[in-house]
Amino acid sequence: MSTPEGHITFAAARAQQLAALQLAVRRLSAEVAARQADGWFRGPGPIFVAIGASLAAACAPTWTLRRRGIHAWRLSAGDHPLPFPASRHPLLAVSQSGRSAETLAVLSSIGEQLRYAVTNAHPSPIAAAAPYHLSLGDLPDSYASTIGYTATIAGLGMIAEAWDDGPADPSWALLPQRMQELEDDLAGRLDDLAAPFAAARAADFVGAGPSLGSAEAGALLFREVVRLPATAMSTRQYLHGAMESAGGTAHVLFGGQRETAVARTLSGAGHPVILVTAYEVSPGPFLQVVRLPAVPPNQRAVLEAVVLQALVARTAERAGIDVEEFVFHHDDTKVPVL
Repeated sequence: MSTPEGHITFAAARAQQLAALQLAVRRLSAEVAARQADGWFRGPGPIFVAIGASLAAACAPTWTLRRRGIHAWRLSAGDHPLPFPASRHPLLAVSQSGRSAETLAVLSSIGEQLRYAVTNAHPSPIAAAAPYHLSLGDLPDSYASTIGYTATIAGLGMIAEAWDDGPADPSWALLPQRMQELEDDLAGRLDDLAAPFAAARAADFVGAGPSLGSAEAGALLFREVVRLPATAMSTRQYLHGAMESAGGTAHVLFGGQRETAVARTLSGAGHPVILVTAYEVSPGPFLQVVRLPAVPPNQRAVLEAVVLQALVARTAERAGIDVEEFVFHHDDTKVPVL
């Protein structure tokens, strides 16, 4: 099995993820605390700028900042005329490779005093452009991102907690244990969970608030790994008409009370649903439930990613699809490393 240059296989990345993330959480906790003491994370809240999975990873951290009363946004790097409009808010560029062309272009268009970045790869062009840079530690990652994605959520989540002298959440130390418990729970259920995708012509991924990023990451994973047309939407947007197209579709919902009601409506009409929730919900015909522990939003996003990774891996296996084979390759989405 071949892999793109510089990457490990999806299976190897998933197998290494628990140990890698455990080390990353410890290192990031210390690094964020040190940079907080240096005064990095003060003043107007950040504007996260990213694309692809990195944009999805910024969802729960953005929610965390807003929940703390700090104005923050996440913006797709490719959707703005340049130079970026003048603002008091720092731009925090998020790119696992550190080479995303659109993200670097936005970051480079503003003054250096407002340039922040979080990357996995280091050194990298984006890291070099940002005086305030945090590295995830050059973690080996798969082409369809696994470890890089979950570590990005962790890094951004800790920054969101630290902004304006916020306290670090001590429960990060328990995340690896919770990941292992979730993997153990999923292990014997994956065939049943993946079954609805075998006959699906498309899939809907729906999430509320901080879980919208998981819906986005899920749709991206299923598009790039098993080539299934998939759409991500916030719960309220989904209810405003988009839900009407259900039929021959699989559905993955992330959330609580409102998503449980949507899951029951869809499954009651005969549409297969996987509900990922911290609520106690009884499964039923066409409704499967993956129960998560009650954890803060950033950690929940990591656990939701673990569910998605396991689900897409088993779906690809059942369909006989080589996870490492990508159909299209582009020469203008990454800048070269000089």
